[in-house]
Amino acid sequence: MSSKSALKGGSFLVTQEDPGNVFIPEAFTEEQKMIADMVKDFCLKEIHGLGIERAAALDASKDMDTILDIFRKASELGLCGVSIDEQYGGMGLDFNTGLIFGEVIALAFSFATTIGAQTSIGSLPIVYYGNEEQKAKYLPGIASGELVAAYALTEPGAGSDANSGKTTATLNADGTHYLLNGQKMWITNGGFADVFVVFAKVDGDKNLSAFIVEKAFGGIELGKEEKKLGIKASSTVQVFFNNCPVPVENMLAGRGEGFKIALNILNSGRIKLGAGSVGGIKYACMKSVEYATQRYQFGKPISDFGAIQQKIGQMAVQAFAIESALYRTGYNIDRKYDEFKAAGDADGDAKVKALREYAVECALLKVTGSEALAYAVDEGIQVYGGMGYSMETGMEMGYRDARITRIYEGTNEINRMLSVGELMKRAYQTKEIDLMSATKEVPVQMVSAINPFAAKGFLGKETEIVENLKKLFLLVSAAAGRKLKLKLVDEQEIVMNLADILAESFVCESVLLRVKKLAATEGIDKAELELKKVAAQLYIYEALSKARKAAEDAIASYAKGAEKFVTQRLADTLTMAYDVNPKELRRQVARAAISKGDYPF
Repeated sequence: MSSKSALKGGSFLVTQEDPGNVFIPEAFTEEQKMIADMVKDFCLKEIHGLGIERAAALDASKDMDTILDIFRKASELGLCGVSIDEQYGGMGLDFNTGLIFGEVIALAFSFATTIGAQTSIGSLPIVYYGNEEQKAKYLPGIASGELVAAYALTEPGAGSDANSGKTTATLNADGTHYLLNGQKMWITNGGFADVFVVFAKVDGDKNLSAFIVEKAFGGIELGKEEKKLGIKASSTVQVFFNNCPVPVENMLAGRGEGFKIALNILNSGRIKLGAGSVGGIKYACMKSVEYATQRYQFGKPISDFGAIQQKIGQMAVQAFAIESALYRTGYNIDRKYDEFKAAGDADGDAKVKALREYAVECALLKVTGSEALAYAVDEGIQVYGGMGYSMETGMEMGYRDARITRIYEGTNEINRMLSVGELMKRAYQTKEIDLMSATKEVPVQMVSAINPFAAKGFLGKETEIVENLKKLFLLVSAAAGRKLKLKLVDEQEIVMNLADILAESFVCESVLLRVKKLAATEGIDKAELELKKVAAQLYIYEALSKARKAAEDAIASYAKGAEKFVTQRLADTLTMAYDVNPKELRRQVARAAISKGDYPF
């Protein structure tokens, strides 16, 4: 594998990154830390300050006046404009700092959905694709919170297949307005939004177009607030358009460009959802530690028991590993943006292209983050026992709120298939990533025992495992491709197996690089480094098991006879047992969390 980092999305699979080139959370600037503290203080005061019972009551009652009051307070701090340039009244944060916001605002429970729609899908289509007049007209109001923004894409018959939407836009006789007709559903902030970004087809076009639609235009009817499993303290309604007149100048980008806008905005939403998931895992970890140290059974706190420490340690390790991949990617998006800007791209184009570059990683982070969050909130309830099932503690609310994260911004099934499909497109259609050469090298390296990473230096064995996980993906994907050819795309179970191997390769490499970079940092505290090394080892141990199972399932699903035997033997060689004691590693992390009384890293 190449030792050169190409700063290209998906290239992690065929390159070995220099730890010195990656961004790690320990490198956050003082300004970034201040922003995180400001958002945390806001959540603690305006959400947690209400008390769990009040927050639960808000969740149950859908008190929109209270939600809007909290929204206005957020806007006074500038939180509605984190993704909007300063010239339009926003904070103008770079992308990675925006991810910090996304992580910390998760402390706001359901309100995170409200503010998230404002700062992401509701405003970014205008930020990225609006012309100067559109930006000047709408972004200052959105940044100040004077205008509440919403995003209207999904329809009853168009969810994952968004481009099949039936909402129409017909030019009026005077050529001055488009008349929108149709129905949208699951519209976050829809109950009190002033501005909608609406997707519709003009005169039977193949692809959607996008429009900035003001509620004041008329011809808009709102459905009742949806009764939802979770995120109840957020507005979710159906929106009906009946000859809604939209000025022609309110079309975003150009005719038929809406589907492209929707896809690219989802890249942003996916990685931000990964950020929010990290915040949620850390919160679940903190609350679990808090309760476990206070709850006594058999004469001692339940935090002393291994079964509880297993849960706490696992939560902490997953958050640590996933945030390593998260901020590595966010930083690379910022670097790619700078690269496109230097090449002469307009600001919005540069932002879109930078996100598009890392579509594979964005999809993987959405999946790994949301599924780790699901584990954390589920085990958080288990730590609380019967009290976790009660609304009194707030854990059940976190459990319910987390469930949507595996559905919106594209279901996890869709994102798994998207990650692999996008990677293969770049490898075999656009030729941006040379998977073919890397794949050819795999059996040669294995047969010849050529492995330049084998057990050399600090975390040498772990480095070998991570490189072998990459080879495992190349081996299994190539073998499946040779056997199934174009039919592989229809074998969704196999594609999802491949996505799981790909995801574990990426997150494992990210956490490994983080710890390696820390080890080379002058003055690093030895105890801190040791704990983070333990976290990396434990995550890699768990990931190896997951990848081994995914490869076994994939191979058994398409191969048989000699082909199955040979491919499985090669896969077994690449996933040989990792000699660590997971129980002791997990306990070390858990004890650190218990000692600190919080997420330990």
